[in-house]
Amino acid sequence: MRRMKAHPAFLLVVAILAAAPSAAAGPGAAGQKAAYALPLGVCDWTLGKAGDPAALGLAGRLGLDGVQVSLVPKGGSLALADPGFRRAYLLAARKARIPIASLAIGELNDVPLKSDPRAEKWLDKGIEVAAAMGVKIILVPFFGKGELREDPAGMDAVVAALTRLAPKAESMGVVLALESYLSAAELLKILERVGSPAVKVYYDVGNSQDMGYPILDEIRQLRSRIVEVHAKDTRDLYGKGSMDFRAVCRALKGIGYEGWMIIEGTKLPLGVEDSIRYDAAHLRQVFAEIGADF
Repeated sequence: MRRMKAHPAFLLVVAILAAAPSAAAGPGAAGQKAAYALPLGVCDWTLGKAGDPAALGLAGRLGLDGVQVSLVPKGGSLALADPGFRRAYLLAARKARIPIASLAIGELNDVPLKSDPRAEKWLDKGIEVAAAMGVKIILVPFFGKGELREDPAGMDAVVAALTRLAPKAESMGVVLALESYLSAAELLKILERVGSPAVKVYYDVGNSQDMGYPILDEIRQLRSRIVEVHAKDTRDLYGKGSMDFRAVCRALKGIGYEGWMIIEGTKLPLGVEDSIRYDAAHLRQVFAEIGADF
């Protein structure tokens, strides 16, 4: 295999990641118990700044470790297909000293991969954008018009599209992460049919709770197929609603998960900034408790 030179954007992101808090610290010299501290990010749409580089600076001021950035469709392509716009994002990341954790194309909920040719074109271009920016994950959502439950024909169409896209994603080091209302068992069937390490699961605990799925069992069932996690409580601030983040984090630690936990705040009673600070503080307290348990 021909050795490729690292893209400058990738080297920048690696440098930012090196400066960010560690995902899981090892035991210290005195033999303390290992901490469990996943890097915490936030969705740019939760900040009210979808497709806006200012999301990175705001996340940094709020004490977050990274941002999930929207890949906003623009005409037949994506806004970040513009090299100048990509540079603006990378400069914002450097200034804030936090990386872009992952990318997402929320518009796929209205322009479904299962039925609209534009969706596959956007994802194809998104793979190139992610690789150019040194980002490894693209969230691929299946809600709204893109819903896959009780739609076997739609499922077949999605499997076909992912099978076409997977070789390119795999060759460029990008993972397409599926987020949906499907159960873990249904998601595993899709992954098995596609048969590529470049297609995995974006696990959203709030979505699973709303569907009545056994979250802890699903985490253990999916294991290494989970590439990134949305922290979400659809009823209140974290720790005040119905999501047991301690149990979730114990399950994630149990499968060896060390990836990003991305805050997708759907309840912001204190306002955007104070609510996100509250949620992040709760998760970090949970991490500290989990570390003490192991």
